[in-house]
Amino acid sequence: MYPHFFPPLRQQPNAGLIEDIAKAINGEYSAVTCYQQLAQLAPNEKTRHRILEIRKDEIRHFQMFSRIYMTLTGRQPQPQLTERCPTIYREGLRAAFQDEQETVDFYHEMADRAHHPFIKKQLRRAAFDEQNHAVWFLALDTMT
Repeated sequence: MYPHFFPPLRQQPNAGLIEDIAKAINGEYSAVTCYQQLAQLAPNEKTRHRILEIRKDEIRHFQMFSRIYMTLTGRQPQPQLTERCPTIYREGLRAAFQDEQETVDFYHEMADRAHHPFIKKQLRRAAFDEQNHAVWFLALDTMT
């Protein structure tokens, strides 16, 4: 879905955008880690499968942001866990819902500042995915 490269930049991106992409990489890395743990806490196989599907999206986002970062900076990102993963299932669902909602806004704000059409498009696509994830986490929380 995400190509391994994007069209050449016509202008240098601002440092703030690069910092935000690094923050997004850390957020996606944290989500991938926490959602694996959350899936293990899930009460049944159907719920576990849904959480792991969301995790696959987060892996794609992580990879896409990492490629963009590498293209913009010439350096590999150094992802770090930036969030604590709850160890209680419902707390994990609620934390995931909150994080996904905040990430939607963050990605839309980044897209508004991005000048490169490919970067803008990828940020919008990731924001749509994050909104969908938030809906799923809210639904899973209400079904528990």
